[in-house]
Amino acid sequence: MTLIHENMSRGHTTTGWLDSFHTFSFGNFRDPSRMGYAALRVINEDRIIPGAGFAEHGHEDMDILTLVLSGSLRHTDTIGNEIILAPGEVQLMSAGSGIRHAEMNASDTQPAHFLQIWLIPDARGGTPAYQQATLPLGGDADSWALLASGAPEQAPLRLLSDTRIYIAAPQAGSTMMVPVSSGRRTFIHVVQGLATLASERISSGDGLQIGSEEMSGLTWLTDGQVLLFDMA
Repeated sequence: MTLIHENMSRGHTTTGWLDSFHTFSFGNFRDPSRMGYAALRVINEDRIIPGAGFAEHGHEDMDILTLVLSGSLRHTDTIGNEIILAPGEVQLMSAGSGIRHAEMNASDTQPAHFLQIWLIPDARGGTPAYQQATLPLGGDADSWALLASGAPEQAPLRLLSDTRIYIAAPQAGSTMMVPVSSGRRTFIHVVQGLATLASERISSGDGLQIGSEEMSGLTWLTDGQVLLFDMA
């Protein structure tokens, strides 16, 4: 069966500088039925006011992707990286045995809006690493483009789990099929836009947790952007 994680049912954290929605349990949001799906542990949609952000803190044994939607982020870490990420760019930090980093709004005047995604690696430990890429959206907007993979293939980013992440930017009026493989698990996250799946309306912030069943296509009522996670 397909489980829809509705955007309005997400966890929500607000502080003086952060407005964050959580697809899965995170921080003070705890739901035993929403502890992640396969390797996918966290999808947070964050907005940070100008000049603020996440001060230096530590991670280990996690792949952490950051995808900027608007504004810009300044990333610094303890393995020597200092980078400003803009819309259309994505970073992957493999924490390995341990890394410390900070993610700050790079602007003093404009808010930053981004996704942060955590995936559990297949093995613990290892040397921390950093990768960065441009979103692979230059081809057919209505087809899935491979963004990251744990397999040795031509993906912009290399994951540490048996996972593939695809991205698409469908146009209004198009119908996209959702590839589902036997023995695999699939999760769809709608970044932007409005679509229908059979009789259900799917909108920005919604997630689709899919087993091995056949899927009908997503028919887009607006232009959109969507991520697909194919996992062991």
